[in-house]
Amino acid sequence: MATDKKESCLLCGAGAYFFSQYRNVDYYRCGNCRAVFMPPAFHPSPEREKKRYLTHNNDVSDPGYRAFVRPLTDMVAAHHGPGEGGLDFGAGTGPVAADLLKEEGYGLELYDPFFCNNPEALQKKYDFIICCEVIEHFHRPGKEFRLLRSLLRPGGSLFCMTLLYNDDIDFVKWRYKDDETHVIFYDRESVSWIKTSFDFESARIDDRIIHFRTG
Repeated sequence: MATDKKESCLLCGAGAYFFSQYRNVDYYRCGNCRAVFMPPAFHPSPEREKKRYLTHNNDVSDPGYRAFVRPLTDMVAAHHGPGEGGLDFGAGTGPVAADLLKEEGYGLELYDPFFCNNPEALQKKYDFIICCEVIEHFHRPGKEFRLLRSLLRPGGSLFCMTLLYNDDIDFVKWRYKDDETHVIFYDRESVSWIKTSFDFESARIDDRIIHFRTG
């Protein structure tokens, strides 16, 4: 298979080269920000994407899912107090993290292009934003991170839960990429690129949670 094929990176726009193929889908890796991504030609249609999301079992009362998102809500609580206002961006069919935070006294707005298309929520400023298993779905991640940064107040936080890629992972066997709606995967260099490019003061990685902080 030829390895000299080239695409523009979804995240930073720099040149990216063929990286791997799985189930007839090509993946590329950026030479600049090191993101691994599926080129737009392979992206699922909006209809197919929504159908896939409807299969997710995101019941807000499910104990297993509540436990899964608890590290994210604990991270919010470690840096922001009850009464502060946040946005659940990409809330999905069952905004469990938002539900947990509301129970603890936080104010939460919801936004999701498929299930809570509330453009008014994108006209406000927030103390924090949560993206729970969302950023790997971004078809235009540069645009999305720019938007998210613009919605934060000074001293605000963007908390992203995702699995990062690293060179020790066997990509073909990596189950995280098997969801056809996961179109981009970030590594530590990608996180650093996002921090610098979108003017975050800091970026801290704690397992599968990335905490970006504004100045």
